[in-house]
Amino acid sequence: MLSTPTGGRTAFFGKYAQVSHPPSPRLLQALADLLGPKGFSVDADAMAPWLTDWRGKYHGQAAAMLSPVSTDEVAEIVRLCAAEGAAIVPQGGNSGMVGGATPDASGHQLLLSLRRMNRIRSIDAAARTAVAEAGVVLENFHHAALDVGLRFPLTLGGKGSATIGGLVSTNAGGTQVLRHGTMRALVAGIEAVLPEGSIFDGLAPLKKDNRGYDLRHLLCGAEGTLGIVTAACLHLIPANAARQTAWVGLKSPEAALALLRKLDDGVGDALEGFEIVPKSSLDAVLRHIPQTRAPLANPAPWNALIELAGDDEGALAVPLEATLAAALDAGLIDDVALAKNERESEDFWKLRDSISEAERAEGPALQHDVSVPVDLMPRFIADNPARLAAEFPGVRTTSFGHLGDGNIHHHVQPPAGVDGQAWLAQHGAALSRAVYSHVIELGGSISAEHGIGQMKRDILAELDSPARLHALRAVKAGLDPAGLFNPGKLIG
Repeated sequence: MLSTPTGGRTAFFGKYAQVSHPPSPRLLQALADLLGPKGFSVDADAMAPWLTDWRGKYHGQAAAMLSPVSTDEVAEIVRLCAAEGAAIVPQGGNSGMVGGATPDASGHQLLLSLRRMNRIRSIDAAARTAVAEAGVVLENFHHAALDVGLRFPLTLGGKGSATIGGLVSTNAGGTQVLRHGTMRALVAGIEAVLPEGSIFDGLAPLKKDNRGYDLRHLLCGAEGTLGIVTAACLHLIPANAARQTAWVGLKSPEAALALLRKLDDGVGDALEGFEIVPKSSLDAVLRHIPQTRAPLANPAPWNALIELAGDDEGALAVPLEATLAAALDAGLIDDVALAKNERESEDFWKLRDSISEAERAEGPALQHDVSVPVDLMPRFIADNPARLAAEFPGVRTTSFGHLGDGNIHHHVQPPAGVDGQAWLAQHGAALSRAVYSHVIELGGSISAEHGIGQMKRDILAELDSPARLHALRAVKAGLDPAGLFNPGKLIG
């Protein structure tokens, strides 16, 4: 193993060790000169909001916050830092769920905010592509696409703060993956700064490119550990002329899966979203989120939120209503509410999108963003709570999310009447290991759409396959041998 200088920070990738050093006064002055007062800050109050993750679970320190306005500035930052061995932590909207954009507690790392790089460089309506910089907020990008009659088909609850660079770097999913895929499927090209300071210009939306490894796909989902994404060329689709949204009450996840299969047959590619929501999650939203109301008069144990999108309202409504009527007649579902207008559709989606916020208000919990094969999801939802209760009596389990693509958000609360934070501190690691072990038994993934970050880094190293870990570590060591890009995240 390589020796490291005293005071250095070491991260291990297989047999290699990488060292980062605190930035020298000379480096800090060079960065300040490069970026100016708007782009360089060591003010504690200015940095404070960006040194804690969205969930408040991880807290760090930074030697400075760097806010460049161009790719050239990012490249020069990287070159200066690489020359001294100073580590960089890239950050977008700071809305991640696994601590992937939070620096460590040493105060030696430099926080690189991409939020000032917020230009939409171009929209090609004919080609249905757009080039957006890393700091563009997703909701703003949605509006820009709609202004030219197009749509970016990825959305999520944090669309008002999540940025394009963060979405690319985490290969974000959201509620429309069922039809359009994850961020990786929507990225036509990437521009990024690599660890030695070179600029990878891969923005051209080539349909065929056989020059070896696909760096576009490699950088998408790399969590800033291989390159700093500065812009992306993204696929757009025609804006929908119509959509149909339904809220369905049913008895179980098995019934939800059966309904999903009926919709696959009855409406085909028009099916864009299929989310399941248990009564407990809906009740939490109704308790904590203002201006929400239950869609159904009679509460159901489980609910499905269904959305179809297309060009013709009648072409959507007729097969949807026919499929749901048949499901009602067969006793597969208990009740249905069809959105009568755009406002009601948005009200239904607000219930789904507010679950995380409402559950945070309910108290501490362990959140698990996992995926298993779609057909095995009801089995996981049914079996895992019993497995956990046998080992951790009294725990309360809630599962909700994207049944259509096999991704469920599996939250576990401590037993009632205990100090929740203290209980989780004592039992949380073992409980999560039990959840993830079950997921892997079913051929699933411990991270479906939020990434690994620092929260799942150690459990990935413990439970994932040696072949995958070897490949990840080899790629990291090859592209970032000094370990300066987002150290401590994903694999080390």
